[in-house]
Amino acid sequence: MAVETLSPDWEFDRVDDGSQKIHAEVQLKNYGKFLEEYTSQLRRIEDALDDSIGDVWDFNLDPIALKLLPYEQSSLLELIKTENKVLNKVITVYAALCCEIKKLKYEAETKFYNGLLFYGEGATDSSMVEGDCQIQMGRFISFLQELSCFVTRCYEVVMNVVHQLAALYISNKIAPKIIETTGVHFQEEKLKPFEKFLLKLEGQLLDGTIFQACIEQQFDSLNGGVSVSKNSTFAEEFAHSIRSIFANVEARLGEPSEIDQRDKYVGICGLFVLHFQIFRTVDKKFYKSLLDICKKVPAITLTANIIWFPDNFLIQKMPAAAKLLDRKSLQAIKIHRETFLQQKAQSLTKDVQSYYVFVSSWMMKMESILSKEQRMDKFAEDLTNRCNVFIQGFLYAYSISTIIKTTMNLYMSMQKPMTKTSVKALCRLVELLKAIEHMFYRRSMVVADSVSHITQHLQHQALNSISVAKKRVISDKKYSEQRLDVLSALVLAENTLNGPSTKQRRLIVSLALSVGTQMKTFKDEELFPLQVVMKKLDLISELRERIRTQCDCCFLYWHRAVFPIYLDDVYESAVDAARLHYMFSALRDCVPAMMHARHLESYEILLDSYDKEIMEILNEHLLDKLCKEIEKDLRLSVHTHLKLDDRNPFKVGMKDLALFFSLNPIRFFDRFIDIRAYVTHYLDKTFYNLTTVALHDWATYSEMRNLATQRYGLVMTEAHLPSQTLEQGLDVLEIMRNIHIFVSRYLYNLNNQIFIERTSNNKHLNTINIRHIANSIRTHGTGIMNTTVNFTYQFLKKKFYIFSQFMYDEHIKSRLIKDIRFFREIKDQNDHKYPFERAEKFNRGIRKLGITPEGQSYLDQFRQLISQIGNAMGYVRMIRSGGLHCSSNAIRFVPDLEDIVNFEELVKEEGLAEETLKAARHLDSVLSDHTRNSAEGTEYFKMLVDVFAPEFRRPKNIHLRNFYIIVPPLTLNFVEHSISCKEKLNKKNKIGAAFTDDGFAMGVAYILKLLDQYQEFDSLHWFQSVREKYLKEMRAVAKQQNVQSASQDEKLLQTMNLTQKRLDVYLQEFELLYFSLSSARIFFRADKTAAEENQEKKEKEEETKASNGDLSDSTVSADPVVK
Repeated sequence: MAVETLSPDWEFDRVDDGSQKIHAEVQLKNYGKFLEEYTSQLRRIEDALDDSIGDVWDFNLDPIALKLLPYEQSSLLELIKTENKVLNKVITVYAALCCEIKKLKYEAETKFYNGLLFYGEGATDSSMVEGDCQIQMGRFISFLQELSCFVTRCYEVVMNVVHQLAALYISNKIAPKIIETTGVHFQEEKLKPFEKFLLKLEGQLLDGTIFQACIEQQFDSLNGGVSVSKNSTFAEEFAHSIRSIFANVEARLGEPSEIDQRDKYVGICGLFVLHFQIFRTVDKKFYKSLLDICKKVPAITLTANIIWFPDNFLIQKMPAAAKLLDRKSLQAIKIHRETFLQQKAQSLTKDVQSYYVFVSSWMMKMESILSKEQRMDKFAEDLTNRCNVFIQGFLYAYSISTIIKTTMNLYMSMQKPMTKTSVKALCRLVELLKAIEHMFYRRSMVVADSVSHITQHLQHQALNSISVAKKRVISDKKYSEQRLDVLSALVLAENTLNGPSTKQRRLIVSLALSVGTQMKTFKDEELFPLQVVMKKLDLISELRERIRTQCDCCFLYWHRAVFPIYLDDVYESAVDAARLHYMFSALRDCVPAMMHARHLESYEILLDSYDKEIMEILNEHLLDKLCKEIEKDLRLSVHTHLKLDDRNPFKVGMKDLALFFSLNPIRFFDRFIDIRAYVTHYLDKTFYNLTTVALHDWATYSEMRNLATQRYGLVMTEAHLPSQTLEQGLDVLEIMRNIHIFVSRYLYNLNNQIFIERTSNNKHLNTINIRHIANSIRTHGTGIMNTTVNFTYQFLKKKFYIFSQFMYDEHIKSRLIKDIRFFREIKDQNDHKYPFERAEKFNRGIRKLGITPEGQSYLDQFRQLISQIGNAMGYVRMIRSGGLHCSSNAIRFVPDLEDIVNFEELVKEEGLAEETLKAARHLDSVLSDHTRNSAEGTEYFKMLVDVFAPEFRRPKNIHLRNFYIIVPPLTLNFVEHSISCKEKLNKKNKIGAAFTDDGFAMGVAYILKLLDQYQEFDSLHWFQSVREKYLKEMRAVAKQQNVQSASQDEKLLQTMNLTQKRLDVYLQEFELLYFSLSSARIFFRADKTAAEENQEKKEKEEETKASNGDLSDSTVSADPVVK
């Protein structure tokens, strides 16, 4: 191509005047400015829209996680490159060994510690059957096999490290220059018998000698390899290193700035024992100073609930050295441990308060420093501040975590009981620990952003101090191999620091600096800051991981006995209920560790048992208590008028439980614990169940529901129980099943269509009206109406049998026939009116026949029988009215009753599915039912007349024809009864009081209709006779009053006034009865006789035949019976 051929010539001619570079820089600056402005603009928009900028997704959900660990794909060999080949090799060997050790440590901590710790957990003793333990052990064998390989690997790595170090300090010239560094990779031997293998496992792992076996290895090579124990230079260097590390650790132990010194102290003790094992020398003074640390740190938690006592370790592993110490000092250590625990228990509350303040102020610092916008001119200062705040947070987490673990585990290992105060304080510390973790988490976006800047800033500081030292080495003109090594090491450190701050790079830098700081290349005042910077770099680079490790509360699994006490405390002091989130977050930390359990069929079983246990404790100690307390509070509040207990908050105190309901749901395992929803569900369930048991309490429970919403903000569900519960009334079904009881216990009111209870043990009387009946019909469906009428028919049949027997009785029948004869004889003289005296005489005559223990005559009982029959008819009338009421309520949503569309046809036109067609058909039938019901309603009265009338009018029941003549004495009896009932209303003892009993009028009207005796009864002109009788008497009394008023006899006047009043009352009662009877007769079409009705029916039938064109002579049955 043409361009390619031109290219070299053009390249040759080009003059580089640097203009392009300047131009590019200007553009880059502009672009940087634009980005800065744009970023701040976006930040301003975000601030305007949202208060919680910087907040990440909910800690409980954690759908995404930020990983801040620096990462690169370079291997150690690529990173360790200098001109100095020997130095390269040495540092490569040690770097590889350190990496290997770290890997082994990680594997032990995650896989093996947890596997061993959780062995035997998750199965209760009661659920274990014979052989379960053996099965668990069987599952665990493979894990022990892996552990065995791991331990062997560790032994080899230790051996290799010792050999490499010994080779470095070897003094004789003949020794081999290079050592084999390839670690051993196992080749599985052919399986030996299983028993032998188990014995090997037991010997290696289960006798508690893993560490002992490691240090007792043969470190001197037998076949002329490296000599270790005879290497005095190595021995000195080894001892010197232990001392110098110890000096560093001792200064920091127990201080606020302590980071990992405890773990290092454990390591130093291990190294000291190894040194003794190899070289067989003991530095007595150093041994003593190692033991003195026990006063500062009496115990160290290695993992979970495993606690390590340095004195026990040193005495066991070095019995020879222990003999040099006196017994007293050893005893003193043990006593000190106990006093330490007592002091700790006493100072816990104080510690909690001070840490509370520290952590709160640290959180405020964190918020303020992270929400401040970074200014470019003060960028370095800002980064230093941020770095210090992050580290401060980590240090608080470390010291809080140490207090919790040490205290809890010491109590456990020394088997001392904890006080409630200590438990509460420790739980508070757990919350603080989690609060620190949440703080880092909540600001993780900003932290992630800062961390990379801070690491660069720290690397820059380190590079500056290294370059000063490097210049110092180069300027020194004396040449020596050592100086060259130091220079190469500094160059290596410089090169490695230029890059991401990965674990490997930091490891290489520390190895390189351990060479580079020899020969006074750094002044003392330069060395210390460099060490601090490197420490910070370590911390900041692994900030998230370190925070997670320190705030990990999986040790709580072994101390879950504190959880119930904690929950009781939360419940008692309901003010800061939100801390539950922190505790559950801590309890969740146990889950990842449990996943390494290997003794069960699946670790899920262990998780399930843990989940179940925690949930049971939560329910028992918090949720159920809360539910009960709130229900009690609502009850007492609704029933304050009963003054059940002292509700004065100044006396009994007050707890604001509403705070529990403002909590966000707490995540635990795969569920959310929503306290609000739990309590709401409990109250809903309780209120619903109790309302169904006692329907009349519906109002109380709905009041409690409203109060729950008002006071606690709980959104309650309406019970939607059938609306018969709107007022206290009997259900139609109940009445139907017990109609014989109902008609005797309730009184009917004709005008208001209402039934009122006769007497009651309560302070109120129950009533039943049309609305109740309509609600019942809505509940049970309209089919119940016909059933009710059928039941009434059965009831009437029984009652009419008694009625017939009474009328057939000789005493009654003979008197009635006598009365009929008497009336026929005198009617012409008496203006066709039945004489009042005759009725009175009949009443008196019946009384002579006998009286019941309650003081009732046969006529009273007969009146009651008629009232009950009337009540039954009143009930049937109410059923019909209720049915119409219900139908009209249901049909009110249909726009036009005259024109209802046929949905089935519409669906067919649209060609919809078969199900839709069925639904449409159903809807059509429901609509037509409702329309029919609401339009006419069934003529139940007509049915009940038609079904009994033919039987009543038969010749064999001729004795019933005398009924009309018994009505006058009956009315007289009824009026007397009614007046006595009404008078009782004004008395204190209201037994037997009543103001209405229209059942009697209904009964008389119905029976007269059945016997077709309206005309006969009217021929008696009974009510006119009564009116005349009373008016006559009243006139006579008035006349006497006029006469007496002249003679001024006051007593006589009073008597006459009372007589006048009594006559008024009687007349009024008779008038009322007359009106009621007239009203009742209308229902039974009293204007027509049976003959006229039959005639009318025949005419109707002929009309229908003519209209149908049906000319046959068939006749229709005149007795419709209710189905």
